[in-house]
Amino acid sequence: MAEGKSHPQKLLLFYLNDNRLFGLGTLKIREIMPYTPLSRLPKSHGAVIGAMNFRGSTVPVIDMAYAVGYAPLTPEERKTASIIVTDVQRKEIGFLVRNVRKIIETQWKDVAPPPKSLGNRAFITGLLQLDKEIVQLLDVELLLARVYPESVNPAEVVLTDVQRETLKGLNILLVDDSQVARKQLSDALDSKEVSYSVTTNGQDALNHLLEADSHGKPVDILVSDIEMPGLDGYELTFNVRDKSGLKQPYIILHTSLNSEMSVSYATQVGADEALTKFDAEELLHAILRGAEQR
Repeated sequence: MAEGKSHPQKLLLFYLNDNRLFGLGTLKIREIMPYTPLSRLPKSHGAVIGAMNFRGSTVPVIDMAYAVGYAPLTPEERKTASIIVTDVQRKEIGFLVRNVRKIIETQWKDVAPPPKSLGNRAFITGLLQLDKEIVQLLDVELLLARVYPESVNPAEVVLTDVQRETLKGLNILLVDDSQVARKQLSDALDSKEVSYSVTTNGQDALNHLLEADSHGKPVDILVSDIEMPGLDGYELTFNVRDKSGLKQPYIILHTSLNSEMSVSYATQVGADEALTKFDAEELLHAILRGAEQR
């Protein structure tokens, strides 16, 4: 097993308006380019300002400021704006931002969860103190769910009666800081009438695992996001594997990044599987593979 060393995270910092600094993990980013004239996309969400050709593919472009509730960039402001082309949840999406500042390197443990006072409508998954500024990490899954609400509803997965009963016999724990990702995970299990527990961060998940084990009801399957403030999925996995007296769960890490590096590192720290979220069928069958090893 790999040592429990920290896993650095590079963030691209940018502005949506004049004074609020936002961040996005660079593993999500394919390219940063100056604004270019876009083709119109009829019957699209108001935040979708058009489409561009990117390496032979047609990529929709979202005005990120407008999508999260700020005023949209004016035609004049667009001339000096940038488009961040991302690869998230197996989709290429362009985000128009006012301007890009720089790339920094940080640790997930230095990212604090957003205050609960922000409510469920906040597009923020974490906050990072940078000198005298606060960097807000954007919840891209929530943003895309608002622009493309149909993407939140997973396709129906067909399971046999035996598979369905197998799932019902498991003690499953879901961990994700994104409310949209939690809903997608929960919906996949709710549709099969499978019970589970949910936490929003790695530390709470670790506490839950230890408490459940101490009460003789150990967690069978742990499904965790990788990119989380505080204790991320890698560190959570390492901490779980490092508990010699703990009945070990089958660990499935998932990420919105289409990154072989993320998957490779997940197995190094002790995860049994790593998935690119979100695909309900892949998730349920990964859980069933875990059940076979219980």
